[in-house]
Amino acid sequence: MNLLNKLVAFPPGAILILAFAAFLEAFGDSLFQTAFYRSSGWARFAAIAAGVVVLSAYGAFVNLPRWDFGRLLGVYVVLFFLVAQILNKIRFGQSPTLPIYVGGLLILAGGAVIAFFKG
Repeated sequence: MNLLNKLVAFPPGAILILAFAAFLEAFGDSLFQTAFYRSSGWARFAAIAAGVVVLSAYGAFVNLPRWDFGRLLGVYVVLFFLVAQILNKIRFGQSPTLPIYVGGLLILAGGAVIAFFKG
C-alpha cells in the first residue's frame, strides 16, 4: 500500500495506477459479458467467479491509495473508455462505430476539462 501511495503522488504514477484500474474494471465487466451471453454450464460459473475476483481486485486497487480520486475521475473515465474499446475489439471482435468515436471524443474533452481546469 505504501508503494501505491508513492506512485500516486506523481502524475505519471497516478496515470499508471488509473490505467491498470481501468483494465481491471473493463476486464471484469467483460468476464460477466462472457458469462451471461457466451457460455453455459461450468464455463459460465467460472466466468462469473473470475469476474467477481477481478472486480473485487479493481475495487481494492483503486481505493487503497490515499488520493483525491474525485479529482482524477476525468482521467479515469477517459482511460476506462479507451481500455474498454480495446478489450471489446480483442475479446469480442467488435469495432467501435461512428457514434462511439464521437462519444469518445466527448469523453476525452470532458476528461480534459475535469483534469486541467481548476475551479
